[in-house]
Amino acid sequence: MSALVWGMSGAGVAALAAGLLLAQPRFRAASGAGKIIALGPVFEAAPLLVFAMEHFLDAHDLMKIVPRWLPGPLFWTYFVGICLVAAAVSFIAMRCVRWSASLLALLFFIIVATLDLPNMAASAHNRFFWILTVRETAFAAGALVLAGSVWSSRSTGAALMRIGRLILAPIFVFYAIEHFLFPHNVPGVPLEKITPAWMPAPVLIAYLTGLALLLAGPALLFRGTIRIAAAGSGLVLLLLTFFFYPAILATEFRTPDAVEGLNYIFDTMLFAGTALLAGRDSNAEWADLPDARTNKADMGTPRKLAKA
Repeated sequence: MSALVWGMSGAGVAALAAGLLLAQPRFRAASGAGKIIALGPVFEAAPLLVFAMEHFLDAHDLMKIVPRWLPGPLFWTYFVGICLVAAAVSFIAMRCVRWSASLLALLFFIIVATLDLPNMAASAHNRFFWILTVRETAFAAGALVLAGSVWSSRSTGAALMRIGRLILAPIFVFYAIEHFLFPHNVPGVPLEKITPAWMPAPVLIAYLTGLALLLAGPALLFRGTIRIAAAGSGLVLLLLTFFFYPAILATEFRTPDAVEGLNYIFDTMLFAGTALLAGRDSNAEWADLPDARTNKADMGTPRKLAKA
């Protein structure tokens, strides 16, 4: 068992424990779909802290993916780790969320622009290239919705949330199609790993996950179905996070594949958190946060959590 495995595992458990503890008031005040949506920032924060720990403890390996034209690759590896820690702490404490979410979205967009898009010509026929590219884009879009939900200007916030959901909707549909065409690959974020043969009903799990994403994608574009789409798809992804992937990790925990297993768990959790963030509404649960009260002329009088 390496320090990297223990460090990533410990960071994830600590972030989940702290986040769930501090989110209790919002969870209790919400109802219906709003209860699970209220936990979106927690499931966003835990993976960010895990991946930050990976940046710190495995920096010399991760620095290899920094673009060659960028000087000081080790510095940038640590810098990204620090940014992820800052965002995670912000989401757990629910402080400065407007700026941390905005900057996190910018970070993911920069990753797409500097790491993914330059390889487009060489990798355009590789479906996993597109899966990874839209994954980072989806993470950016979820952060945009989160930022918009606490923005002091109602019009700006609404625009950010609309842009985020417009990005997420086709990504959900794209991932759904991947699940239908390649059901033997692991579900959630459909990467290269094949579902182990001992896992019960792997094709059925893939189809059900694909169906949830297929229904949720278009539903994110209609005001009346946003919250149920976000809650439903987020719940499916969380079930994969807590039941499907830990079972695989249990068989890998004392092997060299343990880090990969942890990455799959928290990658899926980050996608689940992204789905839940898509259900945020500036007129509901975020109205009583410090960020949302910055400009009362725009946001109106702070109020209690609205029902889902």
